[in-house]
Amino acid sequence: MSRIGKRPVTVASGIDVSLDGTTLVAKKGNLEKRLETHGRVGISIDGSEVTFERKGDEKQDAAFWGTYRALFNNIIIGLDKGFTKSLEINGVGYRASVQGKVLNLQLGFSHDVNFDIPEGLEIKVDKNVITINGSDKQAVGQAAAEIRAFRPPEPYKGKGVKYTDEVIIRKAGKAAGK
Repeated sequence: MSRIGKRPVTVASGIDVSLDGTTLVAKKGNLEKRLETHGRVGISIDGSEVTFERKGDEKQDAAFWGTYRALFNNIIIGLDKGFTKSLEINGVGYRASVQGKVLNLQLGFSHDVNFDIPEGLEIKVDKNVITINGSDKQAVGQAAAEIRAFRPPEPYKGKGVKYTDEVIIRKAGKAAGK
């Protein structure tokens, strides 16, 4: 039995939720997010709470029950507060700047790395910290992972792009000779 699926999703004020067939639609202002459930779970909307129910008794139905509840909860949080990921750039000469819809990264390569900012995301650069904001948790995390992948942190000096809360376990360098 899914403990996550059992809990109702509380909808924040200012967000309108409706059911369109098997698709849940959440709107706030001009932002609209949709969650297609493909009829795998039952959905009931009661005021400011949305409840999910299992449709069948198969193991897969229980998995989808918790998954769809978690995905819809992330949609509500994204529309209400948004999601943020921060990356930190460490290294001599490593820089970042935003030019229009492109994040320009200088990461020690012979050329600059240009990252096209996805639709719906906002990227800010403050010295050596890149902050990614958006209403879609998956898109924010994916953009952060792609930026980090250009130059992951290395364990000897810690140079590279890392999450601000990431801990890099440092290795000792070569031992001195005789």
